[in-house]
Amino acid sequence: MQRSRVVTIVLNTNRRDDTLACLASLAANTRQSDAVIVLDNQSSDGSVEAIRRAFPAVQIVALTENLGYAGNNNVGIQRALAHQAEWILLLNEDTISATDCLERLIRLGESDARVGMVGPTVYHYDEPDVIQSAGGRISRFWEATHRGQNEVDRGQFAEPRSVDWLTGCGILVRGALVEQIGMLDARMFIYWEETEWCVRAKRAGWLIMHEPRAKLWHKGVTRNDQPKPSFTYYSTRNRFLAMAKHRAPLPAWIVVGMQTARTLTSWTIKPKWQHMREHRDAMWQGTVDFLRHRWGMYPLQVKRDS
Repeated sequence: MQRSRVVTIVLNTNRRDDTLACLASLAANTRQSDAVIVLDNQSSDGSVEAIRRAFPAVQIVALTENLGYAGNNNVGIQRALAHQAEWILLLNEDTISATDCLERLIRLGESDARVGMVGPTVYHYDEPDVIQSAGGRISRFWEATHRGQNEVDRGQFAEPRSVDWLTGCGILVRGALVEQIGMLDARMFIYWEETEWCVRAKRAGWLIMHEPRAKLWHKGVTRNDQPKPSFTYYSTRNRFLAMAKHRAPLPAWIVVGMQTARTLTSWTIKPKWQHMREHRDAMWQGTVDFLRHRWGMYPLQVKRDS
């Protein structure tokens, strides 16, 4: 039986050392990708030269415009499909994979033709046995949460199971799924884009699976992370966009609207939330931009980068 063709995509933005470590862990995997593509987002830290020296077989694609996690990875997905990829592995540059990670993901994916996406158990890099995500849930009010978040792994997620969504720091996607439902929604830029993709896939009849025996360690999130205002902006706007795109029922809109209004009010009038004023402004901007259909990068990021 012929082996499926797998293409791995790694997005790098001035994370030379992390990207090199990520590629080294991929190279140590028992199942090798047929091609590895690094999307370099205008790095100025010598990433491109270092990758070429250490991993000459890796293809480097220079991005000329920052389109966020969604739009940038879509460039790689298009390349992977042009390589006739049957499976596409999207990886953050700040991840380290176990040596059998890819093999286990593919094995589960190929166990059932209905499986469209497979994700590993993701752990905190600085706490290697503490779970960051064991797949995700979406409530009827469109709250997206991680299963097992910040729990010590004691085997509570022992068997593969269907989940609502997978974190985008490490996700294996069937090429046929992309051909059917399309790529990531580039309007979202970052945050909620992989969640919406999984919702779209499930509604098209695909299974979204968590493989607990495949392990990935992620440096970009820690247990005590404090989100930035940009996170609040994207989470607000893109949650509304996902709800609109998938025609969330009226009760969900009422609950989410009331939650948003209550939070904005608390962050405005209660003295104990004075430190959240930037988040309040970001949440308000995200709401307004959703209503105005303004997508892409957070306006304050645009001003800082211009």
